[in-house]
Amino acid sequence: MKILQLDKNHQLITEQLSAKGFEIDDDFSSPYDEVVKKIDAYDGIIIRSRIPVDRNLIEHGSNLKFIARVGAGMENIDAEFATRSGISLISSPEGNRDAVAEHVLGMLLILMNRLFIASNEVKKGVWKREENRGDELLGKTFGIIGYGNMGKAVAKRLSGFGVKVIFHDILPNLTDEFATQVSLKQLQEEADILSLHLPITPETKYIFNEELISGMKKNLYFINTARGENVNTKDLVKAMKSGKIKAACLDVLEFEKASFENITEKNEDLEYLLQSENAIVTPHIAGWTIQSKEKLAQIIVDKILAQFP
Repeated sequence: MKILQLDKNHQLITEQLSAKGFEIDDDFSSPYDEVVKKIDAYDGIIIRSRIPVDRNLIEHGSNLKFIARVGAGMENIDAEFATRSGISLISSPEGNRDAVAEHVLGMLLILMNRLFIASNEVKKGVWKREENRGDELLGKTFGIIGYGNMGKAVAKRLSGFGVKVIFHDILPNLTDEFATQVSLKQLQEEADILSLHLPITPETKYIFNEELISGMKKNLYFINTARGENVNTKDLVKAMKSGKIKAACLDVLEFEKASFENITEKNEDLEYLLQSENAIVTPHIAGWTIQSKEKLAQIIVDKILAQFP
């Protein structure tokens, strides 16, 4: 089988698949149109986010048997058309769930304890103690929307912090030893902290909006490590200015490119987030660790070999 790899990944993908007799071609620079022209020569594609695998590309890939995404989200792929065309879809959300979970906790602890602010002040010769009094996780209720690989990993990490973890998910009967499934209404009534762990779909686009925020009983901390378009940024900023959102931890932004390589625009809402001491913004790196790079790749290899031994 011939495989076209369109993004740089851990070298183990090429090494292990080549050892099993697969022919791997790397193309990390050709634009979409050039990929379309040659895709019919390949049995499989391995991607991250550089090239959209839309209906047009899939139609030109007359020999495609699988599309493998090194990561979790599949929004860059026309998954419905690929499935109808008999193409297997492979992803590896198990590979970076631990990295995401640790990033969630890291951002939240930094924000609640004002660590960046206090550290920067001391480096500038400013010594403030009362102004930098922190807020503890112990005794709080942590709410999660979306209890898949990432949501479960976050709940597991929280098990030693003395918090109550609840979650809402469209699938039933997901309660486990780390978290309890509740209705969205109950989550809104109880949560002190809210973390999103959702794919981006027509149903989840802007799911975090003024309506959801206004239904939250408490003023809360907000975390998003899922997709930027899960959040209506204008509504988030409005809630932060009013104090309804105490602070926000954002690893993803509504204004990101589809490839996640940068942001596509700047506006006053984004500028507010970038300047606010009540927001931490990171460049879509929650699942981006040394360990996850290898795990993501290994899971992809294992799944390809399981389907095409």
